[in-house]
Amino acid sequence: MASPSTSTGSTKVDAVVQNIAANTPEKLSGVQLYSRFALAGAVCCAVTHGGLTPVDVVKTRIQLDPVTYNKGLIGGFRQVVAKEGAGALLTGFGPTAAGYFLQGAFKFGGYELFKQQSINILGYETASNNRTAVYLASAGLAEFFADIALCPLEATRIRLVSEPTYASGLVSGFSKMLKNEGVGAFYAGFGPILFKQVPYTMTKFVVYEKVAEAIYQRVDKSTASPGMQTTINLGSGLLAGFAAAIVSQPADTMLSKINKSKGLPGEGTTSRLIKIAKELGLRGSYAGIGARLFMVGTLTAGQFAIYGDVKKALGATGGVEISK
Repeated sequence: MASPSTSTGSTKVDAVVQNIAANTPEKLSGVQLYSRFALAGAVCCAVTHGGLTPVDVVKTRIQLDPVTYNKGLIGGFRQVVAKEGAGALLTGFGPTAAGYFLQGAFKFGGYELFKQQSINILGYETASNNRTAVYLASAGLAEFFADIALCPLEATRIRLVSEPTYASGLVSGFSKMLKNEGVGAFYAGFGPILFKQVPYTMTKFVVYEKVAEAIYQRVDKSTASPGMQTTINLGSGLLAGFAAAIVSQPADTMLSKINKSKGLPGEGTTSRLIKIAKELGLRGSYAGIGARLFMVGTLTAGQFAIYGDVKKALGATGGVEISK
């Protein structure tokens, strides 16, 4: 029987209320909620980036040696396979999957966390009225912390791709870089990775949120089927990926260049970046853009679709929403 404080005065009504409450999933909050967001983000990023390792290998080769790899994405695939065998297309799979698992956890989990903190600080109405600024700030902060985790593994991946004989995989490559060049080698590209990833992530989340919001103004989200929601996530993610790829391409090329090899004795990261930028020029900084548009568009669409589905599976439905 219901307690006096919750009783409606009717035994039958009380029984119905208790039955509904018993079958209604508890709404998650705090660590329980954000750990699920982080896990969903980790899974979606590891799966998509790991699955697109062959495209990333070809894209990186085009950026590092555009004279040799000058036949586009499909031609690049053929060149790599003809020269090194099909196995070369999976070079760097280990650090890619591990690095983006960590990065995805911080990126998606952090994005949801910082959105909620913005609501707590500003109030829901103010946050909603200024949601573009909230999206940008939340994405930028989340990506900063994500890049601290990603940078060492991304440096290892690029070294393995640029020097196929450097090491046999993630553990041996990571250990060799640490032993021969020290911890600093892993963060030589931290500036470029921030310059690449922060605008990339800010663009990615803002465009995704805006496209999804525009669609849901025409489609009732509460009645949309799971398949329809996944399709909307895919479409919104695809457009977000295209926009993010264009914005971040110059920094992506610089990141590949700076991690290709050690700098000269006494040469700082800033001076190396300036020298690389001068050598590349605007046209050179967009080397490999075709491969990257395909890669980023595909993986971003996949990320948002997988993220949404994994959240549902974990019971962390929806997210921190401030759209009108």
